[in-house]
Amino acid sequence: MNNPVQIGVFLAISALIAFATYLHCRGKGKGEAADEKDYFLANGGLTWYFVAGSITLTNLSTDQLIGMNGNQMALLAWWEFAAVFGLLILTFVFLPVYYKNNCTTTTELLQKKYGDKHIRALISVLFLFGNLFIFLPAILYGGSLFLLSMTGIETSLNNLLFASIVLASVGAAYAIFGGLRAVAVSDTYSGVLILGLALLVVYLALSAIDFDLSGIPAERLTLIGENDSPIPWHTLLTGMIFIQTFYWSTNQTITQRAMAAPTIKEAQKGVLAAAGIRLLIVPAIVVIPGIVSYKLYGDIGDPAYGRIVGDVLPVWLSGAFAAAIAAAVLTTFNSILNASAALYVCDVHEAYVGKPKSVPFLSGMVSIAMSVLALMLVPFFSSQESLINTVQELYGLLSMPILSAFIVCLVFRDVKAGAAMIGVVAGVAFYAYFSMVWQPFHYIHGMAITLALSIVTALVSNKLVFGQTARFQLGR
Repeated sequence: MNNPVQIGVFLAISALIAFATYLHCRGKGKGEAADEKDYFLANGGLTWYFVAGSITLTNLSTDQLIGMNGNQMALLAWWEFAAVFGLLILTFVFLPVYYKNNCTTTTELLQKKYGDKHIRALISVLFLFGNLFIFLPAILYGGSLFLLSMTGIETSLNNLLFASIVLASVGAAYAIFGGLRAVAVSDTYSGVLILGLALLVVYLALSAIDFDLSGIPAERLTLIGENDSPIPWHTLLTGMIFIQTFYWSTNQTITQRAMAAPTIKEAQKGVLAAAGIRLLIVPAIVVIPGIVSYKLYGDIGDPAYGRIVGDVLPVWLSGAFAAAIAAAVLTTFNSILNASAALYVCDVHEAYVGKPKSVPFLSGMVSIAMSVLALMLVPFFSSQESLINTVQELYGLLSMPILSAFIVCLVFRDVKAGAAMIGVVAGVAFYAYFSMVWQPFHYIHGMAITLALSIVTALVSNKLVFGQTARFQLGR
């Protein structure tokens, strides 16, 4: 952003979002005396539109906008279409259970169903590992890459690290000083801006090629993936279903927003609104600019989105879009930090150390530590060919084993926590072998197989190791 107009618009919009968030949140917290309910669940005060806005923008960040457009093909839209299914599962299956059990974290449900704090802590640690080693550094790298690509600044590792440090510092400040309420409010304000500008980019990108997609290879325009594509069509019937169920229904970063509404009806309304946005708006903004960039620039990968935005938007609007992207990075980053702090404080620290004197202080220390460690991993993601594919494949190590613990406790009874934990650990090993050693099938199929093996391992271990026979009983 060498142009003074860009810089001025960027700073003005960023400050406006921060000020609007402050006005909405001032006086609603309790400072150092804030308890878990207030700090992590906004004291149950998120109305449906803040639930919808926060869920939308917590997910919609640079790994979507940069990574999906970086594939430069329509096929990646399936991640968003399938997400609607995951949000419906959250609305009608998981939310009623979370509210009935008065959960602060998703993992609290596991402790209440299994009657054991250790499985709650194990799953929390796995979530924390995923947030630390996969999502946080990927978000910082993607946001930095976009801002540098859009403004024409060299995407050297030093520049990427400097931009990442700035984004991490501001994002951590939101999470530390405002709790979930500030995170959700800033998400919503930023979401209106970024969705509007992203749709404008779609229109201007298509205008740049006179709405003529001729010359683009058919495999980049089809929604039916071949076996060697990023999403073969048959994976939509196996692992894709469970990936979406895990991400939208058990992932603390997402479900925390829905659990912070005053009533379950308000929460469900917000999640359904988020599903509508996901269906009608998001698929277009995460693939069309990338497809157009293929026609304009060729196969350039992850820098595609930043370059086309810089080319099609006028100078003053490019500053606004930079502010929107920065806001998307910040809100996703601070959302993950807030969720991570909730998992550590509620599931690990209180269970094994004791109740903290100050929830905000301890949460702040967790957020700072995770931010620093995430910055150290940015160079790894800068060396990957595709950001979104790397993120999805790596997270398979944790997602299906974690989901197996939730499925077992909701579908069966008389299962020991130790058996479910054996299933989880075995699942991590299964997926690591499938994805890194043997690789006999696509990693999305590997996720479905991993889930099945984890569940079977848990049930067999329950019988052979703990001498109990699981009984089918849906719900409870």
